[in-house]
Amino acid sequence: MKNIFWIGVALVLAGQWVFLHLTGTHLPVPWNAFLPGLGIFGAAFLLSWGAELAQLEIPQALALAILALIAVLPEYAVDIYFAWTAGKDPSYIPFATANMTGSNRLLIGIGWPVVLFAYWLSTRRRQIILEPAQGIEIATLFAATLYSFVIPLKGTLSLIDTAVFLALFVWYMVWASRAEHVEPTLGGPSEWIAEFRVPFRRLAMIGLFILAGITIFLAAKPFAEGLLSIGWSWGIEEFILVQWLAPLASESPEFIVAIIFALRAAAGASLGTLVSSKVNQWTLLIGMLPLAYCISAGHLGVMHLDSRQVEEIFLTSAQSLLGVSVLANFSFSIWEALILLVLFGIQLVMPSPAIRYLFAGFYIFLTVLILFSSAQRRRAVRDLLAHSWRSH
Repeated sequence: MKNIFWIGVALVLAGQWVFLHLTGTHLPVPWNAFLPGLGIFGAAFLLSWGAELAQLEIPQALALAILALIAVLPEYAVDIYFAWTAGKDPSYIPFATANMTGSNRLLIGIGWPVVLFAYWLSTRRRQIILEPAQGIEIATLFAATLYSFVIPLKGTLSLIDTAVFLALFVWYMVWASRAEHVEPTLGGPSEWIAEFRVPFRRLAMIGLFILAGITIFLAAKPFAEGLLSIGWSWGIEEFILVQWLAPLASESPEFIVAIIFALRAAAGASLGTLVSSKVNQWTLLIGMLPLAYCISAGHLGVMHLDSRQVEEIFLTSAQSLLGVSVLANFSFSIWEALILLVLFGIQLVMPSPAIRYLFAGFYIFLTVLILFSSAQRRRAVRDLLAHSWRSH
């Protein structure tokens, strides 16, 4: 009964926006952002349940990759809308990069630590140990992070970046598809639906995907424009709203699902899902932005980044580098989680460019310290690179 209730809640949240959109209802500020945001919120839950059910059909590593990809579709929809609009109105370029950097930093700065804290509350264990197969995600994240430092150096996002990031994403998906099948850990509505007869289970899974996809498609533009209208009406900087409020709305269901997994002691799948999400956002999402921009503009071109976007991307790359370094030995401790959370919290409330670069430098310093202060960690990095080469 509880599972039916939660499915009903998600359907109502998604369905209310489909109904409002189809009836052409005009909404005032802030409802013009709040209600499509709720639609995205509900759709994200539907997507996550559908993707969890997909683990019954395909290898777990690939399923986790697809789960992560599907779970961040709401984020993709909003960000691609900004990039597409920027092709006709370059003033939207900062919003595309704001949404991308905010979502990536939230995953590492809040998502990863919260999962570990939830796991600790459930088991009193102070460390999450990842499976060797999850080296796929860590290696891809490492490669994407190294390349990401090129973007602030050249000050543009171009189709060259698209080629590199999409190649990394395809490489990652090919690796994941070769992994062995492992029985998944399901919970909540997905566990309930998994007990259906196979044809009905698959129909339910497809139905969840279709309804969620329709909702996200209809809500992405109104949600994005609604956020901007809130900024204009209430005197709040639009960049801040797009960078933090939009990712919170689109990624919170993913965080909730990961926390539920952690509370059930499925820590590897929980953290693995968020790491896969980071890989997806740090490869496919960035790569799609200049592609959407060029298609919309109708010609080949580059997205020129201003000084603020450069510093935000540089800071995001530096944080990602530290994230890779703490996972290089396939473990994630409570002290590492605290470092990521505290650094994220402090830089969040100190937005000046000088502080941004200072924090980026500190992230890089900590990375060097972690990697070169321990022979065990250096061996772990070498093993990770060797694993990556063999997989390739």
